[in-house]
Amino acid sequence: MKKLLVAFLAAALLAGLMVPAAFAAKKPVEVVIWDQDDPPAEAVMDKLYKEFMEKNPGIKITRVHYGTEDLRSNFQNAVIARKGPQLILAPYDNIGPFSTMGIIQPLDNLVPKSFLDGFNKSALDGNRFNGKLWGIPDRVGNHLTLVYNKKLISEAPKTMEELIAKARELTRDTNGDGKIDQYGLVYNLNEPFWFVVFQGGFGGWVMDAKNQPTLDTRATVDALQFVHDLKFKDKIVPEEADYQVADTLFKEGKAAMIINGPWSWKAYQDARIDIGLARIPKIDSTGKWPVPMTGMKSYSVSVNVKDKELKDATLKVLMFLTGEHAQAEYLKARAIGDLPSNKKVADSAEVKNDPVLKASVDQMMAGKPMPIAPEMRAIWDAIRPSLELVMGGRMSPEDAAREMQKVAVQKIKEMKQ
Repeated sequence: MKKLLVAFLAAALLAGLMVPAAFAAKKPVEVVIWDQDDPPAEAVMDKLYKEFMEKNPGIKITRVHYGTEDLRSNFQNAVIARKGPQLILAPYDNIGPFSTMGIIQPLDNLVPKSFLDGFNKSALDGNRFNGKLWGIPDRVGNHLTLVYNKKLISEAPKTMEELIAKARELTRDTNGDGKIDQYGLVYNLNEPFWFVVFQGGFGGWVMDAKNQPTLDTRATVDALQFVHDLKFKDKIVPEEADYQVADTLFKEGKAAMIINGPWSWKAYQDARIDIGLARIPKIDSTGKWPVPMTGMKSYSVSVNVKDKELKDATLKVLMFLTGEHAQAEYLKARAIGDLPSNKKVADSAEVKNDPVLKASVDQMMAGKPMPIAPEMRAIWDAIRPSLELVMGGRMSPEDAAREMQKVAVQKIKEMKQ
């Protein structure tokens, strides 16, 4: 397997050629894209595909949608079998594992510098790993923030003590049947992506500068105790709440506040919820703001794209879908709440004059880029089981932090064997 991966990486490094100014194919070329995206964004995506193919009849775009985990595993298996798509649109934390496996190719010498100069530098830097550019983002953000229902709460709390106090008032039995049916706060209780927000608020982070896990820390213990208390002590969140439960409660007007990301905001507005956005409140005991992970979805090119005509077509599609026009279309449709990665679009009046997008920028600035090192995959897998046990009242925060660290170290060791 290691020899095969080395061969793939070598092929990727040899495949770096500049995209030509114009595309000229002798016969129609099909560019297949596998994506993991949300329904509102997919509608805009399909519109852009149609527009592109009308202007470029020699190129056909075929799109296949997958869920996050299926996209990752299917892409890996397909490329190793010398099959699969030419382009993949996926959360950028896949870049670390994909580039290490050698199943995507670096873009530094494929895409013109003049095109890359139009992007926000931090957006491109987030797609660099080991000194090379592996993905081009058509959006930045993907960060969690506090969303509140203005009908139930007129102003967002600034601190967690304020949030808890207000949420207690709003967690109630509204129909008199003896059961709580309205909550002060909802979020995806057992999902690590939500938990690390609180870990950051207590001064912690998931890994060190050498990509080694930093989970057995006081900050992790305190964060675990905090989320445990929201459920068992403060009783302001549902006893059981995965993503669907939390999302549905908020859409139905049965939750005053939810912690969720940009992909959800339009659906709440469509559900006629008058939403406001604000930073996730400051932790009183530390004086620190919670730290949501920021990220993006990026297009990467399969290492199997080697034929010149296919490569030219693939890069033409890539540059169209990540270019200024496409990003303006996403913004115009309000299909996603993320921010444009193109500097001109991000600096437009449409962004500056939108209160939701302005609040999103404020929250994003308090965030921290999600690591794209392959070790992050092991850390996610290590956090989940112990977090579930803490939120089920079956493991102490201290034991959970130790177990998270132990499992993460072991999984990273296995990954490198």
